[in-house]
Amino acid sequence: MRRTASPPWEKPVYTLDEAENLQVGEVHDLYRRYVNKSQVSLMTSFGFGRELVSSAEGAYLTLSDGRRILDMTGGVGVLNHGHNHPRILAARERFARERRMEVHKTYFSPYLAALGHNLAEVLPGDLTMSFLPNSGAEAVEGAVKLAYKYHKGRRSTVLRADCAFHGKLLGSGGLTGQVQFGFPTIPGIDTFRYGDLGSVKRAVAAHPDDVYAILIEPFSASTIQWCSEEFLRGLRELCDRERIVLIFDEIYTGWGKTGTLFHFMRYPGLIPDVLTTSKSFGGGKSSISALVAREGVFRKAYDNLGDALLQSTSTTYYGFGEECATALEAVNIAVEDDYPARARALGAVLEPGLERIAKEHPEAVGRVAGAGALWGVFVDGGPRVLDLVAKLAPGGMARDPRFRTKLVTCAVINALYQDHGIYAYYTLNGLNPLIIGPSLVTDPAEAERTVDALGEVLDRGLSPLVARFIKQKVGSQW
Repeated sequence: MRRTASPPWEKPVYTLDEAENLQVGEVHDLYRRYVNKSQVSLMTSFGFGRELVSSAEGAYLTLSDGRRILDMTGGVGVLNHGHNHPRILAARERFARERRMEVHKTYFSPYLAALGHNLAEVLPGDLTMSFLPNSGAEAVEGAVKLAYKYHKGRRSTVLRADCAFHGKLLGSGGLTGQVQFGFPTIPGIDTFRYGDLGSVKRAVAAHPDDVYAILIEPFSASTIQWCSEEFLRGLRELCDRERIVLIFDEIYTGWGKTGTLFHFMRYPGLIPDVLTTSKSFGGGKSSISALVAREGVFRKAYDNLGDALLQSTSTTYYGFGEECATALEAVNIAVEDDYPARARALGAVLEPGLERIAKEHPEAVGRVAGAGALWGVFVDGGPRVLDLVAKLAPGGMARDPRFRTKLVTCAVINALYQDHGIYAYYTLNGLNPLIIGPSLVTDPAEAERTVDALGEVLDRGLSPLVARFIKQKVGSQW
């Protein structure tokens, strides 16, 4: 493709029109040259890595060849509202049409003010004070930073769960359970066993009067497990007794995904000191997150003239105008259209359907687990012949103890996509389940179609699925 002519001292650059007309091979080449060539090798293992999406609406993707794909990934938590929700698009178009101001730190923002109010209204208790950075990882780091400041730096230990996933920045990466590289991180991190109150108590006792925060996902979306009510209430009591700031991370599960507006809200009277949210908070269009703190915790940490601006995790784009306007509309849609009820309706189809599949295919499915519109199918490691495949895999893959399970799960995902036009994914954390986590605009009939398609795929047997997947991969790099 010919690129736009540029002044002689500059290299030619693509226009927007030219970018939108790139062919898939050209995109792959540009990724290899300017992004990451290994990413191309990894993603082209699947049918969806060899095609481009021309448009998306609701629960469906339309490919460049006109094929429609049912997206059951829910954008990995980002798309509770589905693709290009009309009210979200209208809010953003209105903002642009009226030339609203994006960001300026010496003017107050009506969007930020209204969004803070709305968060306080929909959350329980005195979770009323908000800060609005860009990403979930920033929200987590901001919450931990707030807890440290609350204790005036006199405590030095933060506790997180062994299976935690809180982000990949240096700080949030250290707070994440599965370490993939030894990056430096914040000091004083210790670990407890997820859902084990005794383990938490032992960790607290090991650091007497020194724990400033405990960070927990009430529902671990990356491993598809959740804390019991007994554990969470016990954690709340422990934190009250020891004056520890309790942080609930609901970046993935917020805004209705598991059947309540936030997962912890199914337990009346249970309130964390800080809540983090992101992903669907932005309506699938806005890069925005929030940490919402109890009033007393926040005011003690930051509400004075000397520290009023110290809370920022990233000052330039905090409270970006169009992002806040989009989140305002996203929250209103989730509340008005009762997204928790929509999640429960999807769960009423997925739970019995997936449990039936597990019973019909015990050789392929170890178990299923989930809640609302977020379910994991734990595919069995497969036949022993796959051990040989693991030995043949190059580089780090051969050393990955989970490689066999990942390979089989990928083969199932690939068949769902190629043969049934259904897009699923698997997690890189925990036991790597296949995830069915549809947007909350998805019709329950589409969830039923997904269950039926998964059953048809598994009827073929794992060995043929894996053989086909490997055959398609031959000729390209692992």
